[in-house]
Amino acid sequence: MTGTSTGTTTGRTLRVALVGYGLAGSVFHAPLIAATEGLTLDTVVTSNPERRAQARAEFPEVRFAATPDELWARADELDLVVIASPNKTHVPVATAALEAGLAVVVDKPVAGTAAEARELAALADSRGLFLSVFQNRRWDNDFLTLRKLLADGELGEIRRFESRFERWRPQLKGGWRESGDPAEIGGLLYDLGSHVVDQALTLFGPATLVYAESDLRRPGAETDDDTFIAVTHANGVRSHFYASAVTPQLGPRFRVLGSEAGYVKYGLDPQEAALRDGERPTPGTAWGQEPEDLWGRVGAGDSPLTDGGTPVPTLPGDYPAYYTAVAAALHGTGDNPVTAYEAAAALDVLEAARKSAREGVAVKLS
Repeated sequence: MTGTSTGTTTGRTLRVALVGYGLAGSVFHAPLIAATEGLTLDTVVTSNPERRAQARAEFPEVRFAATPDELWARADELDLVVIASPNKTHVPVATAALEAGLAVVVDKPVAGTAAEARELAALADSRGLFLSVFQNRRWDNDFLTLRKLLADGELGEIRRFESRFERWRPQLKGGWRESGDPAEIGGLLYDLGSHVVDQALTLFGPATLVYAESDLRRPGAETDDDTFIAVTHANGVRSHFYASAVTPQLGPRFRVLGSEAGYVKYGLDPQEAALRDGERPTPGTAWGQEPEDLWGRVGAGDSPLTDGGTPVPTLPGDYPAYYTAVAAALHGTGDNPVTAYEAAAALDVLEAARKSAREGVAVKLS
C-alpha cells in the first residue's frame, strides 16, 4: 500500500514524517506526535545541521531528509506527513504529499486563501485521503472551559465574545513571519488571527459581516503587528478580536457577555510555555493545568479585578488530544478533528478582514 487513506490502518502504528523543525515542528508537533499512542515520528525533514542535532537528541531513532521531495520516493514507508514549514510552503508540500498518496496534517494557516484551502480539500477528497489542519488552540484550557460553560447554559444567550492574543514585543525579531512579501503569508492577521477566528467560528458558527483595522506600529515593520477584527455571526453574536505585538498592558484573554452572566479569563494556556521549556505530556502525569489564582470568573454586575463573580476551575488544556484524534481518524475509529473546509471558512473571514482594513469598509460574507 502507498500512503494512508482513511480507515485502512486499524491496529497498526502509523509512521509520521515531519516537514520543518523550527518553532512549530520542534515545540508543538514533534513532542505531541511522539506522545500519541499509535503514532511514531519516523522522519524529520530539515537540512539545518543544528536542527538535525536537536531532533536527534530528543528522538535518537529518527531518520532525516533534506527536502520533502525525498519523501515521495519512499511514500510506501510512511503513513502521514505533517507540514510545519513556513506558511508559503503549505500548499505546494501538501499537494505533493496528497499526490504521493499520503495523509496530511498542515499547520495553520493551511493556505493563503480560502480558495487554495478548498482546492486542497477537494484533492484529498478525490483521492480518499485524510487532510487535517493543526488548530491546537481548540484545546487551550480557557477555550475548553468556555465551551463547557456555554454547553451548560451558565451565561445565558451570548451577545458578545471578546478574544485577545496580545503581546508586548516592541522590537522586531526578523524572519519570514514579519516579512512584507505577500508570498510569505506573514503578519499577525494570518498568524494569531487564524486562532481567534477559528475559535469563534467553532463556538458561534458562520460569519456574515467583517470589519477590521490593521496597522504597522513598530519601526521598520513590513506587515501588520496590531490588528482588530469585528465579526457578526449569522446567529447574532458579535465577536471582537485583538491580535497585537505592541500591547504594553494586556487585556483579558476572553471576555464573554451573555444575557445572564459574563465570563472573564486572563492569562494564556500554559501548554506552549511548558513545551518550550522541554516538558512533555506523558501518561499518568498532570498536563495543561494552571493554578487557582489564574481561574476565570463568572458573574454579573461587577468586575473580576475587584473580586466580582465566582471563580470557575479552568479545565486542563489538552493539545495531545489533537493527534489522538488524528490517529483515531486514520485508524477508522474517529472523525477528522479539524477539516480543511473549516480552515477555509476561517480564511474567508481573514481575507475579508484584510480587504476591510485596506479599504476602510465592512465586508459582507455570503
